[in-house]
Amino acid sequence: MSKILIRGAKVLGGEPQDVLIDGETIAEVGTGLSAEGAQVIEADGRILLPGLVDLHTHLREPGREDSETVLTGTRAAASGGFTAVFAMANTFPVADTAGVVEQVWRLGKESGYCDVQPIGAVTVGLEGKKLAELGAMHESAAGVRVFSDDGKCVDDAVIMRRALEYVKAFDGVVAQHAQEPRLTEGAQMNEGIVSAELGLGGWPAVAEESIIARDVLLAEHVGSRVHICHLSTAGSVEIVRWAKSRGIDVTAEVTPHHLLLTDELVRSYNPVYKVNPPLRTEADVMALREALADGTIDIVATDHAPHPHEDKDCEWGAAAMGMVGLETALSVVQHTMVDTGLLDWEAVADRMSVRPAAIGRLEGHGRPIAAGEPANLTLLDSAYRGVVDPAGFASRSRNTPYEGRELPGRVTHTFLRGRATVVDGNLA
Repeated sequence: MSKILIRGAKVLGGEPQDVLIDGETIAEVGTGLSAEGAQVIEADGRILLPGLVDLHTHLREPGREDSETVLTGTRAAASGGFTAVFAMANTFPVADTAGVVEQVWRLGKESGYCDVQPIGAVTVGLEGKKLAELGAMHESAAGVRVFSDDGKCVDDAVIMRRALEYVKAFDGVVAQHAQEPRLTEGAQMNEGIVSAELGLGGWPAVAEESIIARDVLLAEHVGSRVHICHLSTAGSVEIVRWAKSRGIDVTAEVTPHHLLLTDELVRSYNPVYKVNPPLRTEADVMALREALADGTIDIVATDHAPHPHEDKDCEWGAAAMGMVGLETALSVVQHTMVDTGLLDWEAVADRMSVRPAAIGRLEGHGRPIAAGEPANLTLLDSAYRGVVDPAGFASRSRNTPYEGRELPGRVTHTFLRGRATVVDGNLA
């Protein structure tokens, strides 16, 4: 059946309306719409949002299919309400050529659960020494516009400048993992009181802030776009705020886990809390929330980083860094930003759909819920409360920091161009 009527949904959290989907597009939005010839979904006042877009996802394929594949990762994305994800380049082989990004792009097409837009590496092999084939990746079938060595910082200022100059020609953007390597050698967690008490190597805030300060100045000098991945400190917020006040073309993201969790959790020595950048202090968390609310931080991005059981279920020092996040992101944002009054649902749609699509120049996503627009939609039961159980995840990995924690909200339906990928909370 090509017609679907979503009846009584709170579009962007507003008054209940009906939304009629016909084929791949939204045919009509209003009240009292006819259900003739349509499958009816009774929304009962649930929240209807444009399909979520994640600018920062690790799908691991090719090379680490033991932790995730494009298929399992996109199934997890759909379960979390996402209709598009940007796949990071730190695969094996690295996505630093047209051939590899096209492979990832085609795997996304075959999965059918959400659109996959590959991110190209900035440097060959993520080694930070030589620019990768940026132009060739952009001109490939994948049409790459976002480039990042995420997991590693482009710490050479000359290389970073050249990358910014190169992508400017086709309106691309460099997404920087801001970490000065010399300041974080042997780092295991946030540098502060807790690291001192635990005797773990500290990851100082200045290691992030110094790179951001350098890169916004380089972007201003070149006249290019720079995006800051997983911003995590109050000081970083102030630098980005200053850069925006000067008119520098900088955008920034925050992860759900940096909006909720603090370095106090590391006292348990549970490697599930080991992540890069590390969990910071309560003061940093509050600053990040405020910056997301006032628009200094542009978007929420998951940094979904799946790992197999053996890479996390070990002693802290040997454990891999990273957390899965696609299936819990919207719940954490509701908990930290909506239920606290910092954002309304229209603003959530802006930070988790509209702006990420705009930064990545991704067509067909982040669009208004209006007649004639692509039917990429997410229906959320915001009244739901449930305990996170990773055994039910669609992701191949289970390294979530929220196991056993009660979180609000449940995605009941996800639509990708009018086709349901999630129905009643289950993958279609």
